Amino acid sequence: MIRLTAALAATALTLLPGLSGLPTHPAHPTHPATTGAAPAALPEARPASLPAAPSPVTLRLEAPRTFTMYSADEGAEGETSEFVVPVSVVRSAGGPARRVRVVVDTSGLAGVARVTEGGYGNCTAAGPVFTCVYGDVQNGDGEANAPFALHGLAGVEPGDAGTVTYTATADNAASVTGTTRMLVGEPRLRAPRQERTVGGLRPGRAAEFTPALANTTRFPARRGVALQVRADGLRLAPRHSNCFYVARDAVAEASTGTPDSAWCVFPDRPPPGTAYRTAVPLTYSAPDGAMRGALTYSWSAAPERPEGHPVRGTGAPLTLVRAASDAKDSTDATDSKGTAALGAFTADEGRLAVTTTTQADYRPVTAPVRGRVGDTVAVRLGVRNLGPGTPPDSDSLGRFEVVPPEGTTVTSVPWTFEGDGGDWACDRPERPGPGAAFVCDLGNDRLMEARHEEHAPETEGGTGTTGNPVTETTIVFHVRIDRRVPGAHGTVRVGNPFDRTPGNDVAVFPLEASPAPPLHRRPGTWLAVGAAGAALAGAAFAVRGRLRRRRPEPSRPRPNP
Repeated sequence: MIRLTAALAATALTLLPGLSGLPTHPAHPTHPATTGAAPAALPEARPASLPAAPSPVTLRLEAPRTFTMYSADEGAEGETSEFVVPVSVVRSAGGPARRVRVVVDTSGLAGVARVTEGGYGNCTAAGPVFTCVYGDVQNGDGEANAPFALHGLAGVEPGDAGTVTYTATADNAASVTGTTRMLVGEPRLRAPRQERTVGGLRPGRAAEFTPALANTTRFPARRGVALQVRADGLRLAPRHSNCFYVARDAVAEASTGTPDSAWCVFPDRPPPGTAYRTAVPLTYSAPDGAMRGALTYSWSAAPERPEGHPVRGTGAPLTLVRAASDAKDSTDATDSKGTAALGAFTADEGRLAVTTTTQADYRPVTAPVRGRVGDTVAVRLGVRNLGPGTPPDSDSLGRFEVVPPEGTTVTSVPWTFEGDGGDWACDRPERPGPGAAFVCDLGNDRLMEARHEEHAPETEGGTGTTGNPVTETTIVFHVRIDRRVPGAHGTVRVGNPFDRTPGNDVAVFPLEASPAPPLHRRPGTWLAVGAAGAALAGAAFAVRGRLRRRRPEPSRPRPNP
């Protein structure tokens, strides 16, 4: 604490309004011998509180320490604009950083990359130096920019490297400097380009697949090999001790959409022009209710375990075996003798598409067209999903088609969605006429707010219940009854890619038309007579009104004042 002299304290107390009522010491206290009386006890003066120094504004650079620019086998074809320099302001009470700028020096990339201007339009280049304007950056927040684009050079080797240095400054903050080591990456390892398919997998039953790779470059994989497998809608068996897996509880939490995944590392160093496969297949399965899934896998010659794979397998390690290979191209990665066709290994990822035995059994929802000739009635039509599965996305929800009965006209199929709407939720036939169908796409936004209901499990064919809730989607068709047609009926046809019970995909709905009242029997006649009648009624009403106006109103007794 700073101590003030009595005079300074008195002055401070006088000038500071909050302290002006306090007593003060005189500059030179009177000695008791002079006054002959003891002085009153006065409180000691306290120094005034000084305003706190403003919190400093501190910049922080968050660029990576190392960055792989491109793979050595890409050479002059390699390019990327993904290197960014993030700048943040350390949270404090100091306010925003004013006029933040970053100067990037790329002269250290000579011989390993060619650099061109990037920066989302707010960076300028002066030779190998790039200056980017970030503007004001809020306290506790950050901004990022891609100062340049990188282009590969021919003749580089894996591991060739350079450096990039960058300095961030602001009007009200000290400058900070960072450096990133820029690397030429290891060769790319390829997977077969042809997608494999598996159908009819029963949920819960184990199945197998064998990943394969080829090194089609001129560089060896000098750091070993890593395999990453991603299972969307499927589950991987965590068996091998050199593999790391996603935690099972994360996979089971379906609402998070977390896929199952495995990452395996191998000591093998595939030479150029060679192919390998796993010595034993990997095992996967489909969970209950799954209708389809996919396995994708990729190889890397720069093994680095990704985040989110904490579970290590406990079984025997997974190993690689070399496959006989030649340079021929083929749609199949291996022939009947197991020889790998290197020309078939051109993909970054291998893929296996799986469909299961689980179906989504659709059945039409119908209702009769009931009313009098000339009426427009509301008829609710749609589809009921008996399960046991539900199509996994909007593209596979399927559709239903409606052919109206003879003697009727569909006047509208109204819809609403997020405050919008229209008259036609379903696509109208290009050529209206008998047998023409209205097509209702269940994945279309126009049916998003259709009526969706859930019912108890249904009995199918007297053989028991599906055991799954039944969902129903319906929408109202406005149908005008033009004439009576004995025995007329419409049809509803439903379908989706996972409906394997075609016997209940079509249903009919009848036209139950009653005769119109005498004046309504023929719509055209009713319209004409109706118009004439309305005119006559209007004229009579007008004459009657004039007559009424001509008659004087009867006198009424006046109220007493």
